[in-house]
Amino acid sequence: MGKKVVTEKDVVELLDRFGPMRGAQLLEITAVEALPLWRICRKSNLLHMEIVGRRYLRLDRVVNGYARLSPSIRREFLTYTILGTHAHAAQVREEAARLRSGITKISEAKCALAQTAMKECVEELPEARTLFEHACFIIAGDVTYGMGHDVPRPERSTGQLVRGSDLDVIVVASDEMPAALIAKLDDAILKKKHYFLVHPDLREELDYIIKPVARVREQLRFDTFEHMVACKILHEGLFLLGSSSVFKQVKDLVAQHGIPERIEEMNASAAGSREEAERSLLNLPEDARGGAYIDLFYTREEGDEIY
Repeated sequence: MGKKVVTEKDVVELLDRFGPMRGAQLLEITAVEALPLWRICRKSNLLHMEIVGRRYLRLDRVVNGYARLSPSIRREFLTYTILGTHAHAAQVREEAARLRSGITKISEAKCALAQTAMKECVEELPEARTLFEHACFIIAGDVTYGMGHDVPRPERSTGQLVRGSDLDVIVVASDEMPAALIAKLDDAILKKKHYFLVHPDLREELDYIIKPVARVREQLRFDTFEHMVACKILHEGLFLLGSSSVFKQVKDLVAQHGIPERIEEMNASAAGSREEAERSLLNLPEDARGGAYIDLFYTREEGDEIY
């Protein structure tokens, strides 16, 4: 049996009949592969499209130069693109506004949840005051760009479905923090991580790391993939709670080592690759499978590891 073929005329008729929808909804109705559907929609002059949100840098081992933009082309189309006919342009704009508001609320809620969780972990320990004075808690990841989502996905280690964006938390402790106290905090957060994963009302992935300022200084050499990821996360990270002076120390170190400029260079490179990839994919023969840029189309795991 041959693969199902959908034409521009089919897409226009569906959107006329059902009204504006996300790319994922259109994909479900048409039951075709995402790449040819994306190409039809992007090349059509009969459709009105709005892409919500922003693109931001991801570091990926399999991409030349490590730099790519997130969301991937496919994820952007399925999750963050509203499509309709020109006759429904006003409705497309309304749907896009609702989607934009929704992802902002998701991002804010996830940040607030991470803040509450870390506060609870600290306050259950007798040394809470010391921790608040000598450690800062930083939130990173897509929620810091206002791009949090709640699309179910499997958690990496267990395969259990979690609710969209994970909570990336980096704890930076002053070099004077006793190792025994760091171990206590680690144990408390690990228990919270398990609770968040298995509780049916939560199903959130809490990814975290604890490190001293001395480790931050090592990572700021920006000389390995792992160090680059750590630097990117420290650059983008937002203050959650704890010591504002340690947080300022971290941000000052990041700036002194020229990390913002390096990240901006990688972001510009990734943006150029994205534009080139989209042009290439749009100009492929109809029966082609994606060519050299397929890695920038199909969504792999969108979660950063933190180091």
